[in-house]
Order: sequence, then C-alpha cells, then structure tokens
Amino acid sequence: MAHTAWSELPRIGEENWFPTTPARLIDQARRRPDAPAYLVHDGSGWQASTWRDYADQARQAARALVALGVGKDDAVCILGFNRPEWTVMANAAMMTGARPAGIYWTSAPPESAYILQHSEAPVLLVETLEQVEELEAVRRDCPDLRQIVVMEGNPGRDDILSWTDFLALGDGNHQDTVDARLAGIGPEDIGALIYTSGTTGPPKAVMLSHGAIAWTADLLTRSFGGDETGRGLSYLPLAHIAEQQASLHCHPIRGNAMYFARSMETLAEDINTVRPTMFFGVPRVWEKMAETLRSRMAEASGTRKALLDWSMQVNRAWHAANMNGAAPGALLSLQRKLANRLVTRKIKGAIGLDRADTFISGAAPISPEVLRFFTGLDMPILEGYGQSETSAPTTANLPGAVRLGSVGKPFPGIETKVSEEGELLVRGPGLFSGYMKNNEATAEAFTADGWLRTGDVVKVDEDGFITITGRIKDILITSGGKNITPANLETDLMNIPLVEHAVVVGDARHYLTALMTLSADALAAFAKKKGIADPGPDHPEVVAEVQAGVDAMNKRYARVENIRKFRLLSAPLSVETGELTPTMKVKRKVVIERNRALVDAMYDGD
Repeated sequence: MAHTAWSELPRIGEENWFPTTPARLIDQARRRPDAPAYLVHDGSGWQASTWRDYADQARQAARALVALGVGKDDAVCILGFNRPEWTVMANAAMMTGARPAGIYWTSAPPESAYILQHSEAPVLLVETLEQVEELEAVRRDCPDLRQIVVMEGNPGRDDILSWTDFLALGDGNHQDTVDARLAGIGPEDIGALIYTSGTTGPPKAVMLSHGAIAWTADLLTRSFGGDETGRGLSYLPLAHIAEQQASLHCHPIRGNAMYFARSMETLAEDINTVRPTMFFGVPRVWEKMAETLRSRMAEASGTRKALLDWSMQVNRAWHAANMNGAAPGALLSLQRKLANRLVTRKIKGAIGLDRADTFISGAAPISPEVLRFFTGLDMPILEGYGQSETSAPTTANLPGAVRLGSVGKPFPGIETKVSEEGELLVRGPGLFSGYMKNNEATAEAFTADGWLRTGDVVKVDEDGFITITGRIKDILITSGGKNITPANLETDLMNIPLVEHAVVVGDARHYLTALMTLSADALAAFAKKKGIADPGPDHPEVVAEVQAGVDAMNKRYARVENIRKFRLLSAPLSVETGELTPTMKVKRKVVIERNRALVDAMYDGD
C-alpha cells in the first residue's frame, strides 16, 4: 500500500517520473551536464566524469541489460569494491525495473552463491578476474545466472563479458524499452534488495521500494545538508544500505562530486587528497583515526602540550553548549576561533578533514569516549541509527540537538515507541516491503498494528534522546558495521573434535573471538593418542589442535566472520551453573559476562 508521504515528493522532468534514483540522475545531468559527477584515481591523479557521462553510461548499461534479457523485477547482483561501474550498474538495473542486489566484496564463494541462488539473478557484475575464478566452483549451483560481467580486465572467454563488451550491447535499439520501463516505475515497485543477516540461518533479502528509497534519500539530504559544491568519498561497502544511500541515492540529489576511494589500504591517503566536505564513518574507522591521532598527540610536551590541552577544552566547552541549542557566548566563541587557528585546524588538515563540516557515525554503536575526543578537535560526530529495514535512517543526533552516547531522536516523519519488553518499534514511509520469499519472517518483523520490531532494547531520556542498550536477539554487529549471525559459526566450532560448546564474541568489536569448552571424552582420546599425561585447556598441543580446526573453519567464511582469537574454558557449561537452558541451549550472555576478563584480554592492545 502506497504511503501518503511518497505522493508529496516532487515529480521529475517533463516526463513526470516518480523521483527514483535514476530519474534524479538524469535530471541532474540535464541541469548540470558538464559538472563533475564522480572521480576515480588512475594512478597519476583523480580523473573526473561529468553528470552527462554518468547518465549516458547508466542508460547504455540499461540498454545492455535489456539486450541480455533482464526483465522487470529481475535481480542484478553486484560484487566488488566501490567504483563507478558499481553505481552505474545499480542505476541501470533500477532504470529497467530490475533490482540491484549488492554482495559484500569480502564474501566467500558459498555466500555469494547463496545470494545468486536466492535472488535468481540472471546477471552478475564482479570486479576482477580473480573473483570470477573463485566463483567457478559454485557457478554450477546458480542455474539462473546467465551472464557474468567483469569490471576490469579482458576475460578472453565467450561466457564472460568485459565491461566494455557489456556496454557495447547497449545500442540504441533498446532505448524505447528502457524509457518505457523507467516511466512505468511506481513508488511501490521494488528498487533494491539488501541482503542482511538474520537471527539464524542464511541472510534475508530486504526489499526496499522506490518510494521508501526516494523518501529516505530526500530526508537524509535535508537533514544533513550538502549540495553541488561538496565532495564525498565512497569507501564503505556499497552492499550496505548506509553507503548505498550516500553514494548512490543521495548523490544525484546533492549533485556533489563523488570520489571513489582506491582501496581500504589507501583510505587515509585518499581522505587527505580528496578533503571531503562531509564524512561518514563506521565506529571502527573513527576508532582507528582516534588511535592514530592520540599516538601523535602523545608526543607533545611543554608549551605545545599545554596549548593542545587548552584547545581541546575550549572546543568541548563550546560544543557542549552548541549541541544543546544554546549560544556558547562571545568569549568562548572567540577562544574557539583562536584555538582552531593555532591548533585544531592544523590537526584536521593533517588528516584531510579540514574542509569537512559534517561528521557522521552509524551502522554500529560508537564509544562516547571516541565522540568526546573528536569534539575536542572541533569535529562533533553526529551518531545515527537505522537498519536495512528502514532504508537506513531512523534516529540521529542533528546540529543543535546532540547527546553524546545516544543515537539521537527520530527523524521528522518517522514514529518510534518502546514496547513493554523495551524494544524499539518504528513506523514511517521508509519501511521495507518485506523479506523476499520469506513471508513468515516478514510477519514476525511487524507487530499486529504495523510497527517494525527493530530487535534493539532502548531507553529514552526525558528529552526524547534514544540510547541503545542491547539486542533482543543475538546478532552481533561489529564496529565495522557488519551483521554477524553467531549461530552458524558456533555450530562449525563445535564440529571441531575437541570442542563441546562455543560462544562467538564480537558485538561492537572490530574482529570476532570465541570462548570454547572441551569435550571430556574427545580430550581423553586425544591425550591417549598423543601420550599426554595431564591434558588441559592450556596444554600447547591441545591449543594447537583447536587452532588447526579454527584455521580450517575460517577458510569457509568471509574475513569479517573469521575467528581471530579464542580461549578454552577450564570448566564445562552446565544447566546447574546456569550457563545452559534446560533444553541444553547455551546462554550466550551469561557465558560472556562470567568470562569478561578473558574476553577483554583477547582485545587488549588491539
């Protein structure tokens, strides 16, 4: 059922198109054809393509998809790091009434195969020939996949198209079909599939309508600002809804120049050369940046250190007032201006963020300490909260209304309330249309009266600021913003012969670890075979045997799902001690809290 807020969005052009992302791209190209739309680094410098170029590429790719037989409501899967081909293909898919479905570039071949199977995608765009080779073993399990296109390199094979050869299919004979499909897109049509981890089992496909995408993109642009004078940097996974909003959907509304980072390894250098005017980071990015800056600042001494400390105190005091919508005062404002001229501006310049006026964190909880640190550097980070199921935005701290440690207040047009269990419930125009091929999960996601169950336990203060206190379900969200379902990993760990129980840890952490107990029978057999008189969780051969099992398991999962460290507990879990339920299920939170010292030790110094 259409949402009334969708009808309030302005139509595009003389064609009176619904404001889909490709319609906004074409409109931007008509109004500002020669302005830079995106830039890529060719090894010698940043090379710009105009909005005219961008729109023409999307149209040509759309014609090529039609030539390949892609129909309305088909899925087009995209696997690769951030680059123009990714967003061109996504726009092309939407333009033809199809549904772009991103696959994380870190995904293992079986994970990619699942998405290809589930989405029944006839076309897959990958970045490199190496990725093509990795997928060879699972391609036979994807019967609907008719064509693979590779962004870079010449495959030299009839069954794989290079990007150039793919575009060559898009001759003018198919333009009428593309135009007709674009004109026929309505707000209720599905415009994207976002694959997100469920509580158990394989990932679910979140269906986002064009209406939900268009409304939330408009909301984000109005809330955080930005226009054609800005510079953006695309580097977070485009398979994630947050980066899709920034680099794909909000981009043609703002009309800013979008720079595609070369890699995660070159991110610091790319930030420094691009000097973005708005910067979005997941907590781990901000944490790493804070670690680097703290290390450098620790070298200051004497007068230099005193000046630095004074500068940070002034900025914190100024922002403390400003965040609450109060006037900081003339004297404090003068001190801030001086502090920034003498100290802060140089620090921001050193990391390439001296031109940025908006700093955003999302996708996972961020430490209030990190927020306070950056506030002292005149970089107040606006923490927000949302989900794939809400097209990204739900709540945020916005200028003049900030409470550090909270995720802010609901965006205008979005309703929230808290259930009796403390769970945050959401309602609004940006809600998803359901999980594809999973009506049961869709029904479970909503209350009887239509509120989305977020799965997050919250508290709301007297001023309406919302703080996330935990998860009703056990999905882990790493500090990099990746949703991890621990059940599958724990099952695999318990398949290691020596392991009886396993609990994966990693919520708000930048890698996964595990707590495990040993099977008494398996341990006795292992000790006999190895001639070990007193086997225990700390015995080198026992640890080495479990490590070998963990190493083998890690090869079956994406890097972000790898278990980096583990500890073997000295005592088994039991019902009597309260670590197992009567049906022998592990109480994860109990186990983690009782072994908090061991958990913290696995992350110390990292």
